[in-house]
Amino acid sequence: MTDEDEAAFDEFVAARSTSLLRTAVLVCGASAHDAEDLVQGALEKVYRHWPRIRRDNPDAYARKVVVNAAINKARRRRVLQEITFARPPETAAGSPDVDLRDSLIEELRRLPPRMRAVLVLRYWEDQSESATAALLGCSLGTVKSQAARGLAKMRESVKEGVFR
Repeated sequence: MTDEDEAAFDEFVAARSTSLLRTAVLVCGASAHDAEDLVQGALEKVYRHWPRIRRDNPDAYARKVVVNAAINKARRRRVLQEITFARPPETAAGSPDVDLRDSLIEELRRLPPRMRAVLVLRYWEDQSESATAALLGCSLGTVKSQAARGLAKMRESVKEGVFR
């Protein structure tokens, strides 16, 4: 890798690592430590392929690696034990309703990994339906149906009073 590539990679890590960590925590619902491991693994893959992906979209590539790793980890863990979750990393922007945010995150944790990934990417990360489909390697219709079903489940929790 050239010095120029190294410098560009360092800039990418400085600019995107917090966003990738937030995505990892929200998508897999893991502890901050597990999410850091997922991001580290994703950044290793990005680094190995940096000269090739640098000109394309390294952010999308890294996010896709994090999301796929999180979904795979959740699937493996579900077989072995109950999944435990942590709070997402704190951000500089304050939230006026912390209780609502915590309730939403708790509801996200109750959803299956793929559905949770769709909702996080679409609504928390503000990705388009087509970008979400590309990141998850699925069809646009799958993204639409998973988002609709996920939101319906969360709405149902509100009606049942489960949502706090």
